[in-house]
Amino acid sequence: MLVDRAKIHVKAGDGGNGSASFRREKYVPRGGPDGGDGGRGGNVRLRVKPNLTSLLPFQFNQHFKAESGGGGGKRNRHGKNGDHLTIDVPPGTVVWNDETDEVLADLTEPEEEVVVARGGRGGLGNTHFKTSTRQAPRLAELGEPGEEFWLRLELRLIADVGLVGLPNAGKSTLLAAISAARPKIADYPFTTLEPNLGVVEIGGRGGQTFVLADIPGLIEGAASGSGLGHEFLRHVTRTKALVHVLDAAGGLEGRDPLEDFRIINAELELFDPELRAKPMLVALNKIDLVEARENLRGLRAALEKKGHHVYPISAATGEGVEPLMNAVGAELRELEQLRREQPEKPQERRRYTLANVDERAWEVRRRSAHHFDVVGIGIERFTKMTNFANDDAILRFQRVLESSGISDELTRQGVQPGDMVHIADHELVWGDQEPELATAGRRGRRTRAEREMESGLDEE
Repeated sequence: MLVDRAKIHVKAGDGGNGSASFRREKYVPRGGPDGGDGGRGGNVRLRVKPNLTSLLPFQFNQHFKAESGGGGGKRNRHGKNGDHLTIDVPPGTVVWNDETDEVLADLTEPEEEVVVARGGRGGLGNTHFKTSTRQAPRLAELGEPGEEFWLRLELRLIADVGLVGLPNAGKSTLLAAISAARPKIADYPFTTLEPNLGVVEIGGRGGQTFVLADIPGLIEGAASGSGLGHEFLRHVTRTKALVHVLDAAGGLEGRDPLEDFRIINAELELFDPELRAKPMLVALNKIDLVEARENLRGLRAALEKKGHHVYPISAATGEGVEPLMNAVGAELRELEQLRREQPEKPQERRRYTLANVDERAWEVRRRSAHHFDVVGIGIERFTKMTNFANDDAILRFQRVLESSGISDELTRQGVQPGDMVHIADHELVWGDQEPELATAGRRGRRTRAEREMESGLDEE
């Protein structure tokens, strides 16, 4: 069973908390802080495994979580970094952020990997907050929460050649005749309910081989969701060439094969204009029938006049199938030669990378009369890693708000005591502190860790 769509939730590991401990040894009455940093949380990665052909495993397991980092210890011991979690997916998997509908990765190469959720940073231990005037800081950072997302996975089969055509044109019969594939075959439309792959070998044992995909369910309106075609048109996008299978006899309804040819090509172009640029060979099928023999000359002349290479075949009897496959093999060899003569430029393959965003940047937005949002990568991370149960941590938080200019901007936008300021997942009441606490916050001396945060120099 081919499952080509899945939805999963990934959660990277949280960073470990920093330690607020002090050196305690005989004859060392004032040993000073010795709290170690927390370990970094593990990332969640997707990896391409060539032996996988379906997204079926994700029907039974949709939740994946990497290991969190360990907490820092006394004697400056660093917490253990969390192990990364690697999830295997089949070649041809496109990864989307389900909330933003943004493409995160297009995975096609064996063993190719991409990080889809980054682990949180470990919190700093209290050794980082020692100054000449603050010899015994009881302040340590919390670990940063790891990223988490709902991802949408979409499989686009990687085949050399795609078989397209209206239902009951004979695509499945042709696939069964030229490969070991055994698709369901019957004399009614929509027999094939999922794409089938077959490996074709030409030129005898050890000769050229290529992968052929039977794409089911294409009818008029497929690109906009009619029939089954909208489910499977994406599988055609990775093919190098197409074989358009036409029922030369017109079927039981006496259809016009040329009109059928126009309908399918129009649907391909509506779905992806680049599909019309792919080499296309036309197979006039069912020439073992009298009606097809009678139509053959006119159809061939009309199609060749449009510049198409036409091959009369009977998928049921095998007549004309070998010349068609030899022509397909020759077309693929020619495309490969062109690729070698004109190597793909690095920028031609679209790669998706994390945006280069200034982590120091922030913005204040007024949500309502008494609610304000402060957004920005750096300030949101800093807020998540602040332990608001610790007075020293609150002082440090106030200093950063003031030295970064956020407090001034909130004041400029009219924030009043008692208003709510939202940063990350925290709701903070503006002005809800003792006057001496605010004064101490403005007067206090910044530590190296605070200066690094404000200047965006934090190391990964």
